[in-house]
Amino acid sequence: MIRTRQQIEQDERANIAPYAARAAESRGRVYRIKEHPLRSSFQRDRDRIIHSAAFRRLEYKTQVFIPHEKDHFRTRLTHTIEVAQIARTLARNLKLNEDLAEAVALVHDLGHTPFGHAGEDVLNELLANHGGFNHNRQSLRVVDLLEQRYRDYPGLNLSYEVREGIVKHETSIRIEAPGFDTGGQPTLEAALVDIADEIAYNSHDIDDGLSAGILKYDHLIKTDFMDALRNHSTIADDSYNDYCRHDLVRQLVDRMATDVINETYARIKRFGICDIDAVRASSEKIVTYSEDMNQLVKQLKNYLRSRLYNNPSLQSKSQHAGNIITIIFDRIIRNPSIMPPRFRMMLDDEKIEIVAADYIAGMTDRYAEEFSR
Repeated sequence: MIRTRQQIEQDERANIAPYAARAAESRGRVYRIKEHPLRSSFQRDRDRIIHSAAFRRLEYKTQVFIPHEKDHFRTRLTHTIEVAQIARTLARNLKLNEDLAEAVALVHDLGHTPFGHAGEDVLNELLANHGGFNHNRQSLRVVDLLEQRYRDYPGLNLSYEVREGIVKHETSIRIEAPGFDTGGQPTLEAALVDIADEIAYNSHDIDDGLSAGILKYDHLIKTDFMDALRNHSTIADDSYNDYCRHDLVRQLVDRMATDVINETYARIKRFGICDIDAVRASSEKIVTYSEDMNQLVKQLKNYLRSRLYNNPSLQSKSQHAGNIITIIFDRIIRNPSIMPPRFRMMLDDEKIEIVAADYIAGMTDRYAEEFSR
C-alpha cells in the first residue's frame, strides 16, 4: 500500500514527542501551494533545498582547507551533510521531527561565501555602510529571493519552521525578518541543528587539521580537555596513525552528541516542556550540553582557534581569498554589466553593493578565482 502524506502526518502525531514540530501543524508558507499527496511539508522543503543550485555549489566552497589541496578535506557541502546526519541522530533519540531537523541542517549554510569565513569577513567589511554581511541572513535571502525555480513566486517558498531555523540560528548577529519575532525560542529541531553544526565542525576540523599536519596528535591528546573527552581504552598514545585519528573523531562526535541528548532530555523534564508552545515560551535554553561538557567544548574551540584557525599557513590563504573577493567586488561596482542579466535586473530595486554581494556570495571558490583574473 502506498504511504500517503496523511499517513505520514498521522505517524508523526503518534510517534514523535508532544513538544516536537509537526508538519500538519506548520505555520505554512509565504505563498500558498497545493499539498503534495505523498510528502509532508518538511519533506518537501528538504527536497527543494537539495535540488537548489545554491546547495550544489556548496561542493566547491571552502570549509577550512582549500578543497583542491587534498581531495579528502571537508567542503561546505560535506560539512552540511555531516551536520544533517548528527541532527537526525539527535532528533531521532529525542523523538523530534527528523524531517524538519534535516531540512534546517541542509539549508543552514546556503548563504556562505566562497573561501569560508575569510570570504564572509571581507564581504562584511565591504558592506560596512550597507548593513554588513552575515551568512545566516544571506541564507534566508537565498531561499526567499535568489533561487529562481518557480514561475509563481521567488525563492524556494519554504515552510515557516525551516526559515525560522535560519533566522534563529545561533549567531552574534540577530537577524530581523518580516514575520519573525526577535525573541522567543525556535523549535527544538532548529535548536539542535545549531549544536549539531558545532559538533560537526569541532570534530571534523580536528580530523582535517591532523590530516594536514597542522595539528599534532601527540600534543592534542595530552591536553586536559582531550584527556577528559577521549576513551583511553581504544586510542594508543604512543603510535599515531590514521586509525588513531579516525577513532578520536568518532569518539568526539559520540561523546558530544550523547551528552546533548541526555542533557536536553533532562531539561525538557525539568522545565516541564509539554508542547511546542512551551518550547517557544521557554526563557531557558533547552538544547545544550551539560555544564561539564560545555566547559570541555569551550577549551576545544579555543585550542582550534589558536592552533588551527590562526595558523600562519591558513591565515595567508585567508588573505589571498580576501584579495580575490575585494577585486571582484570593486570590478562589479565600477562595471555592473559584468554580472549576469538577472543580477543586473535586481539593480532596479537594490543597491549595487547588495547585488554585488549576492553575486559574489553565490560563487564557488574556483569560479571566484577565475572571475578575478
